[in-house]
Amino acid sequence: MMAAGSASGVIVRLDTVDSTQTVAFALAERGAADRTVVIADQQSSGRGRRGRVWQAPARSSLLASILVRPRLPQGLLATLSPMTAVVTAEALRRVAPLAPRLKWPNDVLVNGRKIAGILLESRSVASSEPVLVIGVGVNLGQREFPPELAGRATSVALETGRAVDRDTLLAALLEEFDAWRARLEGEGFAPVRERWKSLSDTIGRKVTVDGVSGTATDLDADGALLIDSGDGVRRVIAGEIATDEMATGDPHAARR
Repeated sequence: MMAAGSASGVIVRLDTVDSTQTVAFALAERGAADRTVVIADQQSSGRGRRGRVWQAPARSSLLASILVRPRLPQGLLATLSPMTAVVTAEALRRVAPLAPRLKWPNDVLVNGRKIAGILLESRSVASSEPVLVIGVGVNLGQREFPPELAGRATSVALETGRAVDRDTLLAALLEEFDAWRARLEGEGFAPVRERWKSLSDTIGRKVTVDGVSGTATDLDADGALLIDSGDGVRRVIAGEIATDEMATGDPHAARR
């Protein structure tokens, strides 16, 4: 394990781990500071949403987890997830000629395929203080994917013909994270929400989320998706989303 200081926190660099999320929570138990970052070359048991496994060849992805000791009201903690989606899209735009789009709740797409995912987890540590760890996985150097992902996943290398250096993307990601977090804490969710909507691949589509079907119309003040089902607007806090790709004028297709 190697730790390095940065302008805003410590970056812990690892070779192979089970999960950067697990390491970050273990560091939190030992009193690691807010905005400690864990990155790894490879994960043996990387976690995605809803219990999925995040797999990537060694050094082909940016695999990072950011420890957050919250300074937000409890009702706004979930907004760190769409905020980090915005952060990831903005960082990718800075380092590569890409036009990322956001799929609710926390996927980043390029040309309709998933290039990055975000996982927000919360636990209470020894002091009973709740801490959050935000995991970010970005596909950088992959030139191919397993058959079950080939039509749904992409990478910077596949989209641009070249891979981006992980540290270059990490630096951009952390700069965007610090800036957007400061806005979220200082101005509330509204600026994040507006930027998320401007990058959204979900708003305006016909969607189905865990049995709720209709047109995705907006994000609520806590990041919930608002769906007009035809007989009223329904709030969906979390769930697996399916989209009707032909139901919107947006040229970007949905992913995974």
